[in-house]
Amino acid sequence: MKRSYRQLKILSWNVNGLRAASKKGFGDWLAQSRAQIVGVQEVRALPEQLPDEVREPARWHTHFVSAERKGYSGVGLYSRMAPDAVETHLGVEEFDIEGRLQLLRFGELLVVNGYFPNGNGKERDNSRVPFKLDFYRRLFDRLEAERVRGGRILVMGDFNTAHRAIDLARPKQNEQTSGFLPEEREELDRWIRAGWVDTFRHFNSEPGQYTWWSQRFGVRAKNIGWRIDYVLASEGAMDYVRSAQIFPEVMGSDHCPVGVTVDGGILER
Repeated sequence: MKRSYRQLKILSWNVNGLRAASKKGFGDWLAQSRAQIVGVQEVRALPEQLPDEVREPARWHTHFVSAERKGYSGVGLYSRMAPDAVETHLGVEEFDIEGRLQLLRFGELLVVNGYFPNGNGKERDNSRVPFKLDFYRRLFDRLEAERVRGGRILVMGDFNTAHRAIDLARPKQNEQTSGFLPEEREELDRWIRAGWVDTFRHFNSEPGQYTWWSQRFGVRAKNIGWRIDYVLASEGAMDYVRSAQIFPEVMGSDHCPVGVTVDGGILER
C-alpha cells in the first residue's frame, strides 16, 4: 500500500447498539472524528437494519459482522481506505456465530476489531468466564506467529476486563465480579508478558481513567467507572504509536471511544 498519511488516527468504540447510537449523534461524531479507521463493537443489528447514513456514510468504506442471534453482539469497521483483506472467523463455531471479530489488513498493518465476551451468564453467575477466556486464548494463538516475526498488529475493542486495580473505581468491591476476576486479569497479564503493549498505559499512568460506566443514575457523572476498552499493540506496531487516548466526554453509549495516533509509515513495507 502506498503511504498516503503522515499520521493515522485509529479509534474504537463500543456503541451499545448502533441504531440507538445513530439517534444520539454517532454520524456527526464519526464525521468530526478526523479518524482514518474506526472500529465499533456491540452493533446489535444486521447491516440492512442500519440507517443508510450509518451503513454507508459518504467517503467511508464499511464492513459489518453480525451475530446469528438477532439484536446481539456484532462488530463493524469504517475506514477511509479500503482494506486489502478481511477475515471474520477464528474457526470455532461457538465464537464465530456471535459476530465478535474482524481482522483487517491495511498494507503492513493488521487491525483486529474485537468484542470480547462478557463472563456473566444468564444468572449473572460468572458461568461464561471459561468461554470468555477461551476466546482470548484462541485469538492470542491466531496472532502469535505474526507477532513473533515482528508483524504490525493493533488489537482494539471492548475486552470486558479491567486489567489492574487502577483500571476501575472500586476494585475491592469487584474482586468476585466478572471483568475483574483473577483469572481474567491473568489472561491480560499473559498477553502483556508475551510482548503486547497496553497503549494507553504506555503513555498515561493516572488513575480515574475509565471507558465504561453503569447506566445507573449519577454513576458516570461521579466517574465510578471501569477501563475495559483497549488498543493493544504488538512490538512491531508499537514502534509507530505516537499517542493513545480515551474520550470520556463523548456520549451516546455506556462506553466512550478510545484510540491511538500512529505514524503513517506503519502501512509501508
